[in-house]
Amino acid sequence: MKAYLAQAKSEIRLSLTQGESLLVTILIPVIFLLGFSAIKVLPVPKGIHSRVDFLVPGTMALAVMATGMVSQGIATAVDRTYGVLKRLGVTPLGKSGFLYAKITAILVVEVIQVAVLYIVGTLLGWHPQGNFAIFIVGALLATVAFSGIGLLLAGTLKSEAMIGISNAIYLILLFLGGMIFPTSSLPGLLATVAKVLPAQATSDIFFHALGAGGSIPSSDWTTLIVWAVVAPLLAAKFFRWES
Repeated sequence: MKAYLAQAKSEIRLSLTQGESLLVTILIPVIFLLGFSAIKVLPVPKGIHSRVDFLVPGTMALAVMATGMVSQGIATAVDRTYGVLKRLGVTPLGKSGFLYAKITAILVVEVIQVAVLYIVGTLLGWHPQGNFAIFIVGALLATVAFSGIGLLLAGTLKSEAMIGISNAIYLILLFLGGMIFPTSSLPGLLATVAKVLPAQATSDIFFHALGAGGSIPSSDWTTLIVWAVVAPLLAAKFFRWES
């Protein structure tokens, strides 16, 4: 337990003090929220009276994706490339303890992200009226899905390749994920592709859960659950502890 707590504290500290990690996990979502709330250059779904009502859930989805897939994924790939994972695996911490510490760090960072975006959103006039229990369920599923993707990449790629590929996937999912503009504004083929991606499912669930109301399409839950099951299974199968 002591080894786990020490590693978890170390992971959290690194996530909250490294400039690159802070940029992708907190600063970019906040900048998008502030910028696109003020500058009306992107469309919003029909029936939305305030842009912030769409952007707060969207940037929360972006933040969850960034933490699990990009920030922790890159950090894990670096540890693996330089032999840190191999050394930690033979310490009292063990491989399972290392993974639990990673999961703890991801959850702590996500709580901070949501709190920051919640505060910024309310300052911009956002009034959440949705079901927070549904939001939490969606956030947990999204965390598992994106962390699974991050670990799959981190366990099979060297750190240099991981940085480029994870950031490329991040940008693609940002564009197709309905996080800063609705996927209904995409061309037909891209809109169809977006429906099977975890980013779009996450942002749509967050959007409905935090104020849009109405029933969440079952396809969103199906998509997110499939990714939350398949991605970790693939990560467990192909993850290599040493480069």
